[in-house]
Amino acid sequence: MASSIYPLSLALIACHSLYAQAQTPTEQPYASTEQREPCTDYNALRQPHFGDFHVHTAWSFDASSQDTRSTPIDAYNFAKGGKMGIQPYDDENRATRHIQIDRPLDFTAVTDHSEFMGEIRMCTTSGATGYWHPVCIAHRWLPQLSFGTFAAYGIAGKQRWGFCGENNEDCFAAAADTWRDTQDAAEQAYDRSADCSFTSFVGYEWTSSVGSGQNLHHNVIFRNEQVPERALSWIETPSQVQLWDYLDQECVAEQPGCDAVVIPHNSNLSGGLMFESARVVDANVPEGPVTAEEARRRAHWNTLFEVMQHKGSSECDSRTATWAADEYCDFEKMGYDSFGGKNTGMAADGNLDWLTIFVSDEDLPVTKLPEDSNFLRYGLKKGLQQQSELGVNSFKFGLISSTDTHIAAPGLTMEKNHPGHGGAGMGAGGGMPKGLPDELEYGPGGLAVLYAEENTRDALFAAMRRREAYATSGTRPILRFFGGWNYAQDLCSKNDMVAQGYAGGVPMGGDLSAPDIQATAPQFVISAQADSGTREYPGSPLQRLQLIKGWYEDGEMREQVMDVAGGDNNASVDINSCEPSGSGHQQLCTVWSDPDFNPQAPAFYYTRVLENPSCRWSQRICADAGVRCEDPATIPEGMANCCAPEHQKVIQERAWSSPIWYTPAL
Repeated sequence: MASSIYPLSLALIACHSLYAQAQTPTEQPYASTEQREPCTDYNALRQPHFGDFHVHTAWSFDASSQDTRSTPIDAYNFAKGGKMGIQPYDDENRATRHIQIDRPLDFTAVTDHSEFMGEIRMCTTSGATGYWHPVCIAHRWLPQLSFGTFAAYGIAGKQRWGFCGENNEDCFAAAADTWRDTQDAAEQAYDRSADCSFTSFVGYEWTSSVGSGQNLHHNVIFRNEQVPERALSWIETPSQVQLWDYLDQECVAEQPGCDAVVIPHNSNLSGGLMFESARVVDANVPEGPVTAEEARRRAHWNTLFEVMQHKGSSECDSRTATWAADEYCDFEKMGYDSFGGKNTGMAADGNLDWLTIFVSDEDLPVTKLPEDSNFLRYGLKKGLQQQSELGVNSFKFGLISSTDTHIAAPGLTMEKNHPGHGGAGMGAGGGMPKGLPDELEYGPGGLAVLYAEENTRDALFAAMRRREAYATSGTRPILRFFGGWNYAQDLCSKNDMVAQGYAGGVPMGGDLSAPDIQATAPQFVISAQADSGTREYPGSPLQRLQLIKGWYEDGEMREQVMDVAGGDNNASVDINSCEPSGSGHQQLCTVWSDPDFNPQAPAFYYTRVLENPSCRWSQRICADAGVRCEDPATIPEGMANCCAPEHQKVIQERAWSSPIWYTPAL
């Protein structure tokens, strides 16, 4: 292993200038499916583009309150750097807060729930059928009840309320109008000029939930403006298999140029079902093994996986025996393994819990900590086993993060000034200044990063398909990851490191070829550059690069976590002032060779980049309020959570690369 620290920013700039013209837009390595101007900023060696694939507006049933009436076009404007005003829901007399992201995004997809698209339109449009239905009145005036009226009855029970008309035709017609508005907003926001400053995608959330809130939600992101005539709902779909059937028929077959990726999220709340058969229709795993055909279909549609959002991270969990030794698995964790497991009658913010509307206390599910089967690293290892047994790996995921904002605020991931993401009647900023603006367990969420030649739908979608993507916890470090067999040990010092990375192997998300005759082990080039930040939101130095290896050998799923660059340092943060101190790195780079490589064992490798410690969003608010937990007199009304035992005051922001896979030759 060669571990080095070099001025990577200068090297990458030189590399880009040398190679950007190596391929012109007319020679692009992906098909063109849309009419648009060629981008002036085109780079054959690909550039990182930052975005958000999980965004809810007022069209979502769980994102409606006095301060969340934003439309999809408002969300896109916010993603471009526009300001948004939010009115605290608990006091109409308090001043509106104006929020703004630290830097504009490159791309965004609005993903409102397809479930109840029609009902929400009818409930919020004066004069519409159903406007005065009790459920609609409750939705407008007591949005906290929307989980009970829509989620519990509609998603859990897969039923619609009586104002939908015969065969639900009125609700379906209203949903079609909302779906057209969603498409129109994406088209309006998309920059088709040569500037290529912003890319919008048409999308929606398919909100599958079984049992007592076991989450099987997926976001459907379409390649271009060619999309199906309807956004298929979970209520009309028994399982993921029928979702794929819909995409095969109503997208690919009936809409020339139509294509999509389907992104699962929050496996941490799936009750262990996310990595079971896609034929799941309830809390029971269906009988019969996963077939090779099912695995192939899943691998085709699920090329990306959302590893983090504001409802926690899904990489791994140090509370389980498997990952107890990996201290960095203890990051943004929920205290339960499903939405139902959260329910105790009252949520942490004091709102009535939706499930208690329909069930008695005796029937409430017992809170259960997540097991291994809820997490990505388990799924990646299970995919290796599947590869050995079926010849196909259905869990070959590229990694992204997103926000899951419910206030139409894509990219709002800064820990400082975090207003909360709303949802289910929770107003952003609802508790301030009396308390925290969101439940203690939730966070700002993360960002998706795609490596593409240019900022267009076709180029970004091609990156999604080949999994050349990485996830961040909300900051913007620049991460590169290549795998091959004959990289030079001094490659980190070369100006053409990126070009050699592509020429000598595969980038993140790729598959290693068969080993060269003279090679004894794969080599990996890992480089990271710290987030440069802004004046108000400065970036943090890097602390370490880690490589996570998983492999399947002798019938066992195994893994190993290794520090490969950087490491323990003297960095810390003052929790009372949130001022950082100590050393760190602006760049880290290494060429690492696997000393324990077994050419007969399928394996994956991915990178985790850790920044220096910093204050969590909640601690920043607690510190600004002058809370000192050792002195009860300093704890204002509504701020008791600042001193709760489960409050993690310090975090380490991070990034996760998509894996690189090795599959033995048959």
